[in-house]
Amino acid sequence: MSNGTFPISLRDMKFVLYEQLGIERLCQFDKFKDFSRETFDMVLEEGAKLAAEVIAPLNSVADKEGCIFEKGRVKVPQAFHDAFKKYSEGGWIAASVDAEAGGQGLPESVALATAEMFVAACCSFTTYPGLTRGCANLIQSFGTPEQKAFYLEKMYSGQWTGTMCLTEPQAGSAVGDVKCQAKKEGDHYLINGTKIFITAGEHNLAENIIHAVLARTENAPPGTKGLSLFIVPKIRINGDGSLGEPNDVNCGGIEHKMGIKGSSTCTLNFGDNGKCHGYILGQENQGIQLMFQMMNEARLGVGLQGFALGNLAYLYALKYAKERIQGVEITKLRDPNAPRVPIIKHPDIRRTLMTMKAYAEGLRALIYRSAYYADLAKVATDLKEKEYCENMIDLLIPVVKAYSTDIAFRMTEWAIQVHGGYGYCGEYPVEQLCRDVKITSIYEGTNGIQAMDLVGRKLSLKKGALVMGWMKEVNEFIEKHRAHPTLGSFMAQLEQAKNTLVNASMHFAKTAASGDPLYPMLHACPYLEMFGEVELAYLLLDQAIIAQDKLQAIFEKAGAATPEAQAKVIEDQADAAFYSGKIHAAEFFVTNILPQVQSRATTILGGNRSALAIPEAAF
Repeated sequence: MSNGTFPISLRDMKFVLYEQLGIERLCQFDKFKDFSRETFDMVLEEGAKLAAEVIAPLNSVADKEGCIFEKGRVKVPQAFHDAFKKYSEGGWIAASVDAEAGGQGLPESVALATAEMFVAACCSFTTYPGLTRGCANLIQSFGTPEQKAFYLEKMYSGQWTGTMCLTEPQAGSAVGDVKCQAKKEGDHYLINGTKIFITAGEHNLAENIIHAVLARTENAPPGTKGLSLFIVPKIRINGDGSLGEPNDVNCGGIEHKMGIKGSSTCTLNFGDNGKCHGYILGQENQGIQLMFQMMNEARLGVGLQGFALGNLAYLYALKYAKERIQGVEITKLRDPNAPRVPIIKHPDIRRTLMTMKAYAEGLRALIYRSAYYADLAKVATDLKEKEYCENMIDLLIPVVKAYSTDIAFRMTEWAIQVHGGYGYCGEYPVEQLCRDVKITSIYEGTNGIQAMDLVGRKLSLKKGALVMGWMKEVNEFIEKHRAHPTLGSFMAQLEQAKNTLVNASMHFAKTAASGDPLYPMLHACPYLEMFGEVELAYLLLDQAIIAQDKLQAIFEKAGAATPEAQAKVIEDQADAAFYSGKIHAAEFFVTNILPQVQSRATTILGGNRSALAIPEAAF
């Protein structure tokens, strides 16, 4: 489970990548022909080593020291500097970027697995390379040849870093209300405006920071249609690539946050002196269009960020429950001389840990699967497969972002509960994880916005083709395994939950068609949770089917024909224990968590409009 003192779920990561998804198939395509399972394993092992030995030691330091703001400059925790140098030199910023652009060219699914380890090790540290990659990818996708030559090598190498500058004080998540101005002047634009909540907006990790800024050109139409995207360096760059004079980009302060304190969250003022030069990316009024093309990548990353912290909280809780001696077994409560036992022996602790385990393994499958769809969408030669993968990404991304981060926060809460009073104290890591993870349900589009996207856009997109394709996949899985000798009965429960979700979807469609768009939006968040629960039940049962076959093969090899003999094999062999855990996790989720779909559907179909009907004065 662990590498040193930092726990990593490397066995489960490999199970999802190889045994569930079969990502070795990617090596059959030209884009990934130089890779193999052996090289993927090497990458994962190197990532685990970097996470455990270099990045994980930063976490508590980052929380205690935070960032320091002095006279417009930001200092990050001192320990970040050496770690950032090692991270950059290892090529991790551009792990999934094409080799031609200076990257390692890894599949997104493999790069994402390494990112899980890095984020869990120190979330606030990874915001700096993460934002750099996002900004550089925009330039890689939409920049001119000159812009790519100017920026990419230095950004992907970590010599320069990057940001995404969207949010403004009056706009928040309403991006269409952005007021930042861009006035054309020769070969550049003069940028003027203020952006807030800019992650990694100012720091001393790199010699320059490249900002991707949404702004309005003169006479641009109102709303999102009038937004353009600009490259705005903190320090201007001379024609030969060397650094020139400051570019009139100033940090007005940093936020004092609940968590991720080692990540500088800045207010940036552009053009206070009328000298901020920006260079357009793409064409005028294409800004939101360009941003949307990168949105799936960003939201997948935030979903991973939340999950990684929730999973780490589970691993810490599991370790603590096995070591903490307290109380006696329930069956021996009346015996004053009964031996004290680890708290993992107590039923409620086991239920809590099982809940966390099921969610952790299901969310990992959901997130990795989405990354694998992205890989296949790039390389598939079958146009139908390519379209299907793109459809699944579009459908699942709001679920990845919102469901993963909501559940992750609860997982950190449950981890604190397992620790008892110690979990509430800073000496134990779960207290920090709870604070650090909360932001993930807020930024990159709050989870309410993700739910509105799912219900308001994705269900009806392409005349319902996305959700119909997803239903077909789940239906085929159910039919294939309906008669499974040990897991068949759980297929019926999955089918019932899936049908309930479909009924809720149809109810939304009818309600909206009748001229009532408010009611579906009122219940968009509960609906997204329903979708997440059905999807996780499907993925966990898929894992259980695989695990059952592998476990049976282990039993046969060991000659274990009786329950007693099989229990001994599970106790003695790590792989047998792992596969047994997969089966139990799926059964637990289907019988203990999936039934919540029915209660949420009852509420949605009930038609109560109290939250809409109540006068504002009555709140």
